[in-house]
Amino acid sequence: MEKEEIWQSVLAQIQLMTSPANFATWFQNTKISSLENGRVIISVPNSFVKEWLQQKYSKTILKILKNLVPEVKELVYEIEKSGLKVVNKRMEEISIPGQLTLQELEVDKKTNLNPKYTFSNFIVGSFNELAYAAAMAVVKNPGQVYNPFFVYGGVGLGKTHLLQAIGNEIVKNFPKKKVRYVPCEKFVSDVILAIKNHQIESLKSFYQNFDVLLVDDIQFLSGKEKTQEEFFYIFNTLYEKNKQIVISSDRPPKAIPALTERLRSRFEGGIIADISLPDFETRLVILKAKAEERGVSFSEEILNYIASNIKKNIRELEGALNILVTYQKLNKKSPDLQTAKQLLKNLISPPSKVSTVKKIIKTVADFYEISEKELLSNSRRKEYVKPRQVAMYLLREELKCSFPFIGRKFGGKDHTTALHAYNKIVNDLKKNEELVEEIKEIRERIFS
Repeated sequence: MEKEEIWQSVLAQIQLMTSPANFATWFQNTKISSLENGRVIISVPNSFVKEWLQQKYSKTILKILKNLVPEVKELVYEIEKSGLKVVNKRMEEISIPGQLTLQELEVDKKTNLNPKYTFSNFIVGSFNELAYAAAMAVVKNPGQVYNPFFVYGGVGLGKTHLLQAIGNEIVKNFPKKKVRYVPCEKFVSDVILAIKNHQIESLKSFYQNFDVLLVDDIQFLSGKEKTQEEFFYIFNTLYEKNKQIVISSDRPPKAIPALTERLRSRFEGGIIADISLPDFETRLVILKAKAEERGVSFSEEILNYIASNIKKNIRELEGALNILVTYQKLNKKSPDLQTAKQLLKNLISPPSKVSTVKKIIKTVADFYEISEKELLSNSRRKEYVKPRQVAMYLLREELKCSFPFIGRKFGGKDHTTALHAYNKIVNDLKKNEELVEEIKEIRERIFS
């Protein structure tokens, strides 16, 4: 394979693991500039992207590269100095159908919206019809109905697509309205930078100037008290002026940990709609629509196989298609069912019926956005105590671990500490609906 084709194959798999917004932010204008003697050099547009990829994605990229090119041993990033546009043009020419080409990654600088995401290519089914209906009401009369509009659902179910479709539709119908889409991670980094540079008032003025604000993955505000404070101020200002606010999250407001009560109350003040898992028929329709959109076709048995085995994530459905399209492009032929199964074996695996101590601890730590080391520590900081008690409760409930075992796992604590933690969560579940939602979400992640 050529360097460009290898990188496109890497990007096809990276898309399965990250949101469209993050994919567009961190992988636009990247390429393999050199592949020699087991050393891969990735060219990136600036130092910010270089640092982010090194910290967040290096292990994943290296693992994918090793699967594609076994002799790869080292991964290095360098900032592109010149000739980037020429190379990008070449990459567009060989890009895989259905993958986000560099042209598609170009977002509108004023709105931060990707024109690719529209209602015309948004598949509607029973799993998302309430969210879709609310979105259609919002675009017809922004700021007047369903404000704020809060949509939540699991990873890869179309929340980003819906938010950006709302933005693009409002831009089309109301050209004079100022619309802005922002991933919450970007908002958090904006606040941190503004505080550092003593420009927080300028930042607030910037966001208060929009008629429509679309914030993706609001759960990343969890635990960030200063950022929550600034967002609350911006939210109130926009809301009082009847400006439309649309928010997405991977969980409902009451299940977002370490979120101030006043923000939670604001989020629940409009309409809340969930996007659940698509059924088999809808998954099949999505696959056929995406294949047609890409100008490719696969046998009915292959599409049925994918729809039967990938049940929880639309992005994974598209990712499976990307893998098959990559094979088709490189081999100049469509795969048969057995080949498709082999290609998708890393994506499609038997569902785990049981969990492990390690998985429960990792899942709880990830949910509450702390490290496993902090979860297992002896620290009495409040942001660690509750997650630790939840983890102890789940180890007892799901794996029937003994209290002495649980105590030893958490820094050699006495069994009475584990017993106290378990009983506390049991009692709290009877009166704390927020905790019920949190543990429900954690369980879903453990067994997904």
